[in-house]
Amino acid sequence: MTRTRFLAAGLLLAAVVPLAACGGGGDPLAPASSPAAGGTGGSTGAAGSVKVGSADFPESALLGEIYAQALEAKGMTATRQFNIGSRETYLKAISGGEVDVLAEYTGSLLNFYDKNAKVTQPDEVYSALQKVVPQGLTVLDKSAAEDKNSLAVTKDTASQWSLKAIPDLAAHQADLTIGAPPEFKTRQQGLVGLKSVYNITPKEFRPLQSQATVEALKNGQVKAANIFSTDPSIAANGFVVLDDPQSLFGSDNVVPLVRTDKAESLKAVLNAVSAKLDTTSLADMVKQVVVDKKDASEVAKTWLASAGLA
Repeated sequence: MTRTRFLAAGLLLAAVVPLAACGGGGDPLAPASSPAAGGTGGSTGAAGSVKVGSADFPESALLGEIYAQALEAKGMTATRQFNIGSRETYLKAISGGEVDVLAEYTGSLLNFYDKNAKVTQPDEVYSALQKVVPQGLTVLDKSAAEDKNSLAVTKDTASQWSLKAIPDLAAHQADLTIGAPPEFKTRQQGLVGLKSVYNITPKEFRPLQSQATVEALKNGQVKAANIFSTDPSIAANGFVVLDDPQSLFGSDNVVPLVRTDKAESLKAVLNAVSAKLDTTSLADMVKQVVVDKKDASEVAKTWLASAGLA
């Protein structure tokens, strides 16, 4: 998932439909009339209001719900604007003021703004990101939670092609079909980087969304797939994630991206969320939403309570 963060997400988005106020073909950025189903409902707004956005994949909407409920617990009124679209779309939304905050990923966002960025270690990536975020936007504290892009193959393909790492695909380019979100085609953390870093050009690229990518890999319609590292489908299907020795996909820690004019009012609450969030907890929550079909607002509520942030 280039951390478009992967991505309308087919069946996976069904797991977060209660979070999305985007039904019926209307404007996905039109203000919601009330908090999302299952939300705490907020307060009278005495402490202020905030518009929380997300990309169009379940983990992003889940993180948006965590942010919204944490802010509501401190007296703010949160409006959800979830499942806006890919990074190219939701960054326009936050820059234009349609949303005030959303969860981002450090390495992917850095690469979006600086395609020549070379740093890969978490603190280096975060430091570099702070320098390239456009005027009017800022990132708050990054969390320990990481979900980054990966290339995965089935066990059968890994065995047949003797695959352990991404460079091993080079010998099979003539038969290599990659499935990934459409934006993977033009991103450095995608086909561009596969060519420049590993000298790999697949025979075919199939633009697919989240669950469709997983199904295509399972069914043999693609030989490799771009899947987020916390995606429960990896373990559920026994997929093999290929090592990335040149750190094409770098590090991707979850970080709140906020409008600068809102940063002061949001930073204490969202920095507290980042201080508690780790990869294990995030992966478990994503599994609860995607695999166990639990309501994302309830999953968020339970985690916030366990973290002492409710």
